[in-house]
Amino acid sequence: MTQMKTPFGSDDRGPRTGLRRMTAALLLGTALIGVPVGAVLTFDRPAVAQSQAEAPTSIVPAAPGSFAGLVRQVTPAVVNVSTTEHPSASQMADEDEGGNGPRMRQFPPGSPFDEFFKRFFDEQQPGRRGPRGGGGDSDQVIHGAGSGFIIDPAGYIVTNNHVVKDADNITVTLNDGTVIPAKVVGTDEKTDLALLKIETDKKLTAVEWGDSDAAQVGDWVVAVGNPFGLGGSVTAGIVSARGRDLHSGPFDDFLQIDAPINRGNSGGPSFDTSGKVIGINSAIYSPSGGSVGIGFAIPSNLAKTVIAQIREHGSVQRGWLGVQIQQVTPEMAEALGLEKAKGALVADVQDDSPALKAGLHQGDVITGYDGKPVNQLSDLPRLVADTAAGKTVPVEVLRNGKTETISVEIAKLPGSKEVASAEENGPAVDDQLGLSLSALTPKVRREFSVPDEVEGVLVTGIREDGPARETGVGPGDVIVRVGSEAVKTPSEVAKQVKAAKEADRNAVMLLINRQGDQRFVALKLPKA
Repeated sequence: MTQMKTPFGSDDRGPRTGLRRMTAALLLGTALIGVPVGAVLTFDRPAVAQSQAEAPTSIVPAAPGSFAGLVRQVTPAVVNVSTTEHPSASQMADEDEGGNGPRMRQFPPGSPFDEFFKRFFDEQQPGRRGPRGGGGDSDQVIHGAGSGFIIDPAGYIVTNNHVVKDADNITVTLNDGTVIPAKVVGTDEKTDLALLKIETDKKLTAVEWGDSDAAQVGDWVVAVGNPFGLGGSVTAGIVSARGRDLHSGPFDDFLQIDAPINRGNSGGPSFDTSGKVIGINSAIYSPSGGSVGIGFAIPSNLAKTVIAQIREHGSVQRGWLGVQIQQVTPEMAEALGLEKAKGALVADVQDDSPALKAGLHQGDVITGYDGKPVNQLSDLPRLVADTAAGKTVPVEVLRNGKTETISVEIAKLPGSKEVASAEENGPAVDDQLGLSLSALTPKVRREFSVPDEVEGVLVTGIREDGPARETGVGPGDVIVRVGSEAVKTPSEVAKQVKAAKEADRNAVMLLINRQGDQRFVALKLPKA
């Protein structure tokens, strides 16, 4: 099973386990983003109709004869985003020695994706100079290209965070060819969104946000962007699926679309047939770097909230509950007396958290939050994140077979912690080790190609400044033991690391399984 992974500014660098068997990569926009070729829908008519009165009424609306009117309406608001980056000497040294280098930090050294991206950048940027370019001059410049769209005639432009991340200079090219310098108002790595601002006397055209919640599977979608740096390009397709989780963060809720987008489309909008933005194109699943019909867009309802906060505060302020959660499986539901598998099971309650102060317990099943149902694990992190700090909300829990309502005063999310980290379906962050971890659920095993006989905790990401980076531990590795204790959940890893620190140890020993081979790794523990 091919792993679909988007870093979105996180420390995830893609799985190692099974990489040699992988034939597809999820490509990101500045350099590598796209979406599949648009679907052409035809509806067969019966060869002979019995009578006009007997002809069934179609529930499928007629396919639009043309999108020309919509395109004329929205394309003036879609822009090209160009960036330049002057990597530091240390970054260039890393690249020359076989490391990930600029724009490739999400992949572990030596992985097939690492080499693929290096080849791609060399091909796309023949003017790059320095050790890899063979020119001997270390003053390299890296160029990037993406897309964006104007949401306010005052000059506010939405794009992807990964389009502008680390850029030294950003310019925006309007639909009429005008090139204008842009500055970053703010970014949000967790959702891969960024807000830019340009200053111009020109009259700008803006587009409106649509309602992504109203977008149904099968609805038409039109993508506009800057594929391969060619300039404005329009493609059409349908919404293929909703609620896709790519394990890139706690807020994954992508629309899957098949309107073709390719490299350079990152940050561009996807429109509904009324010309409103329902998604921001962010990633594709592709075996070749081109469109194969599977693309992912950030839903507009999520983006609208994030961008509004960036515009007002320069950053995103999220609520914090302070629990680690996991999906309720059918077996768990039966054991807990639930009629169906739903809710979020509390696997751990963090110290000094709002959840702990309010009385939430390990083993509680959260079924409702602030009047909204929590049907699946991914519902809770988004609901908590959208809650203003200081607000008291009712949380419905199932405890010992009885439903209780607990009032929790939500706090502001600390910078080093994740909201409601999903222990099974999403990575939990261990700040001591600098790792993102996940339990080995059947779904995770399939996606990372981990054999059934391997037990432990999967590494899904690594923090660049964390202690694990120097040891070679990376995504796809399985932590079998911490010290002398076997581990099966991220909380068990954290518990053993905490015990090592309390014993005044400067390092902790990990037993790592990598593609069937086991080895010990000693990780230095940060000083308190």
